[in-house]
Amino acid sequence: MEAKTVLITGAAKRIGRGIALRLHQAGYRVAIHYGNSEKEARATAEECGSAPLFQANLESVNDIRRMFSEVGPIYGLVNNAARFRRRDPLEVTEADWDFIHSVNLKATFFCCQQAALLMKKSGEGRIVNISSLGGIRPWEMYAHYCASKAGVIMLTRALAKAFAPEVTVNSVAPGVILSSGQEPRIKEMIAATPARRSGTVEEVADAVLYFLNATNFVTGQVLAVDGGLSQR
Repeated sequence: MEAKTVLITGAAKRIGRGIALRLHQAGYRVAIHYGNSEKEARATAEECGSAPLFQANLESVNDIRRMFSEVGPIYGLVNNAARFRRRDPLEVTEADWDFIHSVNLKATFFCCQQAALLMKKSGEGRIVNISSLGGIRPWEMYAHYCASKAGVIMLTRALAKAFAPEVTVNSVAPGVILSSGQEPRIKEMIAATPARRSGTVEEVADAVLYFLNATNFVTGQVLAVDGGLSQR
């Protein structure tokens, strides 16, 4: 049978790259989205068997629509692209807010929308949104980021109902991933993690793979890959 296609946003580097490699290894045909990191995206694509590349500015809904029209029929979408920035809430500007939410939440919604339109035509699909421990637990200097990721979690639950039964929508919420723990805040988080370590990209990718492989009886769920930190 022909391999099922999964589009991964922000797949050029870091967690997105790790997810792409893991899905390719598992037999999926991955499609690589990137924004500005073309060199890194091409390298990831080569490691994934010359996977197709799709450039899009996720701040633009028109660009998102164009990208999905170019990708064509897909089985899976992994909304990985995100922005992260520390700001004192008393100093957050409108530009700071929009910088985070335009990609973390708005783009996630419209990518889900466009993917679901394609998936419903084919009769099945799997969407996995990468949220964050910051969407489950509050971080005082990342209020705008936490709000965006909490939004992703609620969006996941709402769309799981809206897109059923053909399309499932689930979320993976990573904790501290691949950190050397040099920053005081990160060191504190790792020390508070029951697993007593940071996680790996591969562990996040395995969680994504689980949701892609699961039946439609698993939907609207949030899987924290955080070593138990969200339970503290």
